[in-house]
Amino acid sequence: MARFMGSETEYGISTPSAPILSPIVTSTHAVVAYSTARGFGEHRVRWDYAQESPLRDSRGFDLRRYHQAPVVDPHAIGVANVFVPNGARFYVDHAHPEYSSPEVTNAWDAMVYDAAGDHILMQAVSDVAGFSSQNRSVLDGHDPCPPLKIYKNNVDGKGASYGAHENYRYARTTDFDVLSQALIPFFVCRQIIIGAGRVGLGQQGDKPGFQISQRADYIEQEISLETTLNRGIINTRDEPHTDADHWGRLHVIIGDANMSQTANFLKFGMTSLVLDAIEAGVDFSELKLKNSVREVTRVSHDLTLTHQLTLAHGEKLTAIEILRRYLQQVLPFVESAIDQRVVALWAEVVDLLEADPLSTSHLLDWSAKLALIRSFESRGLAITDPKMMLIDLQYSDIDPKKSLYHALVSKNRMNVLCTAEEIAHAAATPPSDSRAFFRGRVMDKFGDCVSAANWESLIVRTSTAREYRVHTQGLDSLTQAEVGALVDNSFSIDELVKGLENAALTKLTDLSRR
Repeated sequence: MARFMGSETEYGISTPSAPILSPIVTSTHAVVAYSTARGFGEHRVRWDYAQESPLRDSRGFDLRRYHQAPVVDPHAIGVANVFVPNGARFYVDHAHPEYSSPEVTNAWDAMVYDAAGDHILMQAVSDVAGFSSQNRSVLDGHDPCPPLKIYKNNVDGKGASYGAHENYRYARTTDFDVLSQALIPFFVCRQIIIGAGRVGLGQQGDKPGFQISQRADYIEQEISLETTLNRGIINTRDEPHTDADHWGRLHVIIGDANMSQTANFLKFGMTSLVLDAIEAGVDFSELKLKNSVREVTRVSHDLTLTHQLTLAHGEKLTAIEILRRYLQQVLPFVESAIDQRVVALWAEVVDLLEADPLSTSHLLDWSAKLALIRSFESRGLAITDPKMMLIDLQYSDIDPKKSLYHALVSKNRMNVLCTAEEIAHAAATPPSDSRAFFRGRVMDKFGDCVSAANWESLIVRTSTAREYRVHTQGLDSLTQAEVGALVDNSFSIDELVKGLENAALTKLTDLSRR
């Protein structure tokens, strides 16, 4: 089956010229300015919460004590929301602008569409600046927004962490306990490849030092439903956004926001292959760790990668050795050219890490950042110097003109897998092989007719003011092959709804008859 996947990135946001301005307000400015500049104007799609259950647990219970209001006013501060033409969602989540990528079927597309989020955020920054230069505010009752800085990182330097989440579809027949126990050692160890690097140890970052992962010090449990406190290695949120009888959605919160395309490609590719192996019945129980939560920070704090993790049966292995065992177990499930590229790169990276972690500084975020830190240390700058924290932050700046990551790329000191043109194309074009195609094309062509939306449906209003819920529950439905011609040839939302109904391409619910 296709391993549908995607990412959710909460970006750090700041206004250097107005440091006390609420990030809730500035995040709203970013989303609304982006929406307005692209012709949505006052029409911003309301998010339909009717099918969301964030407190339903994969272990079989639901902590929900009340029902979420099904639709929230899209003009309220802090809830701005827009579906963009590539099928992604761009919205305000708490005090962050968040980009949720469209659903894709492979690790390559997951990497490209994740990077497309950076492109969209930079467009929003430019849009905010454009309105401000005209002394205009896109928010009623608010002054024009000061210049924005956006960072793709996971810590604010004040003790808070925000997420870079991954999502993977898995078969509901898969035992969740088996799935969890098989993934825990992998998640503990994969940070040596996907870690973004961080100056400072501990949640407050007040202990001197450098570590591999930005997220590691915030993991406090082995398994948990929470995402903002008591975070677990395994998150148990059971919110599949598709047919819940047949599919689950693995919501992964133990990961860093990556600038490196190599790290991001491997993040999705390795995890997808491990899931393939688990669903095929491969037994990973021999890799069970004695104390997995403690090992998360121990691995992150060991820059030599020589720390030996203690397994439940007493054996001791390094993170590199454990990742090699996972690699060997997934090899029988490599089928596509993309999978072949994943395992080749996986093997190459662990070999380089074993020889010398800094030999991966052209591939991985944490070692690239560490190489920068070491170069400044050689000039007499201590790790405790505030400039080191600035280097850490500036690496994750998404602005190509300001970012240390992009500076490394421009100097050919950081490998890239796809071009800026490919990323820009992904920011404007939905993937062709998932339901995101239909969502993106409808929003692009008939956006002013969409009154509310979520991942599983669009509510559209026809010329006669009749409202229909167009169901998009199937991840592999409403693809370009299925509906591309229909969308292209429809000159109105009425024609599109009639075409969908006549061809029985999806379920339509006439909301006007209720």
